[in-house]
Amino acid sequence: MTQENQKIPGNEAGSEAAQNAKAASVQDEAEELRRAENEAKGVYDEPHEIDFSKKPAAKKDVKAEEAPAETNDSDDDALERAAEEELQKDILQNWKMTLTILTAASVLMSLSYTMLIPFLPMYLLEELKVAQEDVNLWSGLVFSVSFLISGIMAPIWGAMADKKSKKLMAVRAAVLLAVSYGLGGIVQNEWQLLAVRAFQGFAAGLWPACLAIISSSVPKDKLGFSLGTMQSGMTAGGVLGPLLGGLLAEAFGMRATFFLGAAALFIISLMIIFKVREPKKKKVVKSGAPRPKTNLLKVPVVQRMLVTAGVVQMTILLLQPILPLYVGELQGSMDRLVLVSGILFSVVGLSGVIASPLWGIAGQKWGYRPVLYLALLGSAVFGMVQAIPDTIVPFGAWRFVGGLAFAGIFPAINAVLTHSTGPEDRGRIFGLSYAAQQVGSVIGPIAGGMFAMWFSIKFVVFLAGFILLPMVVWLYLKRPHVEPNMSGVSTRL
Repeated sequence: MTQENQKIPGNEAGSEAAQNAKAASVQDEAEELRRAENEAKGVYDEPHEIDFSKKPAAKKDVKAEEAPAETNDSDDDALERAAEEELQKDILQNWKMTLTILTAASVLMSLSYTMLIPFLPMYLLEELKVAQEDVNLWSGLVFSVSFLISGIMAPIWGAMADKKSKKLMAVRAAVLLAVSYGLGGIVQNEWQLLAVRAFQGFAAGLWPACLAIISSSVPKDKLGFSLGTMQSGMTAGGVLGPLLGGLLAEAFGMRATFFLGAAALFIISLMIIFKVREPKKKKVVKSGAPRPKTNLLKVPVVQRMLVTAGVVQMTILLLQPILPLYVGELQGSMDRLVLVSGILFSVVGLSGVIASPLWGIAGQKWGYRPVLYLALLGSAVFGMVQAIPDTIVPFGAWRFVGGLAFAGIFPAINAVLTHSTGPEDRGRIFGLSYAAQQVGSVIGPIAGGMFAMWFSIKFVVFLAGFILLPMVVWLYLKRPHVEPNMSGVSTRL
């Protein structure tokens, strides 16, 4: 036996033990790897405790990846703020031009109306040859039909202004009114004039459309001033209209005044088309269901302002148709009756031109509701005082003072309505306000004539002021502790 083939027992046993240990180690590693793979799959060889603190890896959901992520409220708010900032920049660049153009339009609008409407009875009598005994009936009809139809149509046009475009509705009203005025100059009988006046009621809505535009086109801190300025423009037109209408009627005949009124309204339409730029707020697509449209007639502050607008307009029309007769009583004769009546109308208009912007500024500083209370109270007191004088001069003086107070009412109402509704509802709210005023315009002349017949014209003068006193008390008692503000800007109400 050679030395190489000779086996030593001790060495052979050690080598075999080492090989067995190595094989066991490899087997253990393989078993450990197998267990790890099974545990990853959730398969266990023996009972064990599960650690619930460890969250399994989330499985990828293909549908969830494909579905767009919902925009949360904070993203909506950020988009809304960005859109509002962009809108305010647009407004700051154009508001002065817009206010200038719409104020000029207000002057022409009021001018064209007041140089025609006060002379309709004369138009029926002299141009259309209506019998003297029928003039009062036809005057009432041609006045009332326009108010009735415009009261019905105003909320409809206002809703369309919010849905389509406020500027578009203003142009629509100006063009259709221009057509109606032109037709008024060519009518041949009272029935045709009645139809034209009905068409005017259908076409109406220029003033509320202009208010809706200006309320959305000026900085919030300039709203009171802007509304007061436009009201001054309306009042200025009301001062000049009767004087200009009378002069034109004397020089060229009443038909010429209709054509001039049509030209003025056509100019307004061109001014609005080419010079007024309606700011457009960028649309923000929000998550969730769309916000339902507000029922404005169920908003308490809107209800109060609409009632106030209607009652105030009624008090104006209580006295206006019979004022010339009262002037005749005060001066003891019918001499220069038209001239003196025109001056008394103009006196109130002049005080309104002076006071309207000041009331607007006061509203911005102290709040629009206190200004409304004060203006109504002053109008009530000075209105009742007008029943005291027995001569023309003191009566005219008190009319001027009363006009200073009265000038603050409608700008304050319009400002409260603006701040109590969202920008998307401006057309609707001013349409409703205009409709409420038309209701007052229908009731006022009828009630004034009846009370004058039952009592006296002096009683009607007193009543026109007295009615406003309970309005002040009612508004004050109904005032909310916190006035709703849906305009998006903190303001004093």
